[in-house]
Amino acid sequence: MNQHTQNMTHWAERVDMAAAFRWTARLNLHEGVANHFSLAINDDGTRFLMNPNQMHFSRIKASDLMEVDANDPSTLEGPNAPDPTAWGLHGGLHRLVPHARCAMHVHSIFATVLASLKDSRLPPIDQNCCTFFNRYVIDDGYGGLAFEDEGARCASLFIDPKQKVMIMGNHGVLIIGATVAETFNRLYYFERAAETYIRALQTGLPLRVLPDDIAEKTAQELEAYPEQDTRHLTELKAILDEEGANYAA
Repeated sequence: MNQHTQNMTHWAERVDMAAAFRWTARLNLHEGVANHFSLAINDDGTRFLMNPNQMHFSRIKASDLMEVDANDPSTLEGPNAPDPTAWGLHGGLHRLVPHARCAMHVHSIFATVLASLKDSRLPPIDQNCCTFFNRYVIDDGYGGLAFEDEGARCASLFIDPKQKVMIMGNHGVLIIGATVAETFNRLYYFERAAETYIRALQTGLPLRVLPDDIAEKTAQELEAYPEQDTRHLTELKAILDEEGANYAA
């Protein structure tokens, strides 16, 4: 860590964020130089870390992350400021949804295919799909790019604290959580679940849908499963470290 980075606050969180960006790019869940992750760093969530405007996820380092104030529109005037849609969506979320400490928005292929279907529900056809049983909200009111009003509208849909995934109709997916590890883990498994469902639909054969009680039981068991999210991110950082990646710089 050099003198510049020594003066930065929330270093461990920055490193976790940078690792999540790198792995999202590696899994091809990114959208070129678009899409954004954010992490609240004060008690009410109105100050948060976010990726700089239009930097590719595969290059983001811990020291690149910007500190943004959801209550200060002048944030948009600084160097490498977030684009207005990023500030609108994530600013609205952190202002209005205090339990959304971390937020990850992507246009990953299978989640976006699901969001493009007339019926965007994710039925519990396997264990990964069960993870999200009754734990997502579907936004069917897409109103264009997520400038401030659209961001506030999206944030207002996170009414039930149990629902930590928004299937953004005609758009993509928005994942929230308490930590970077928890949120990235949820993002990863939601994309896996969406892929399983979309590929099952492609067979044209009847789906084997689990009963609601088994789906809910499985979801609760997965929620109580110890440390998977932290172990997941720790392993990803270990792989990056072994490869000599500079994400933690």
